[in-house]
Amino acid sequence: MTDINSSALTHLAQDPVMARIIADTPAPKLFNDYADDVYLALLESIVSQQISVKAADAIFSRFRALFPDKYPQANALLLKTTDELRSAGLSFQKIKYLQSVAEFSLEKPIDRVHLDALTDEEIVQYLLPIKGVGRWTVEMLLMFVLDRPDIFPIDDLVIRQRMLRAYPEQTNGLTGKALYKVLLSIAEPWRPYRTTASRYLWRWQAT
Repeated sequence: MTDINSSALTHLAQDPVMARIIADTPAPKLFNDYADDVYLALLESIVSQQISVKAADAIFSRFRALFPDKYPQANALLLKTTDELRSAGLSFQKIKYLQSVAEFSLEKPIDRVHLDALTDEEIVQYLLPIKGVGRWTVEMLLMFVLDRPDIFPIDDLVIRQRMLRAYPEQTNGLTGKALYKVLLSIAEPWRPYRTTASRYLWRWQAT
């Protein structure tokens, strides 16, 4: 994964509020555990939904331990019984979602070679048919696995909360579509480095 470069920081600093956030915030950690394995990244993202990082790590480790070499090949995953998968700590719903990823991967390519040739939005639309995979999930994949530089995950609650704190004059009293419209407008000048801006917002400790 590429480091946060000086061009991104210089560009974002043209927004005085973002400049202050960058100055007050340690450089975000860039992580990319599954750079060459989008399939595994999707499985991990589903396991992680709506639970703590610690719990997700434990469940995903137990899940992988069910397979040879700790790798849940799609065919092998689909052969596992519900009881076997439940033994790893997975809910019935997440089991269905994991099976959906496996089924999709057997029908359509989800490797880097295929996805790297697509635009951000094309990847979103390509992966949305998988049960349990929503826009937010794909945007996290785009940011942290595929390393796309201009992703703005407006549906992320933390991003919205931090922007409300950072830009109170523009957002005061706004909700719903009106709020989304203003947040998109605020983020527009951050192009083509909205991923970097979002990473800083996640790490920024607003006071």
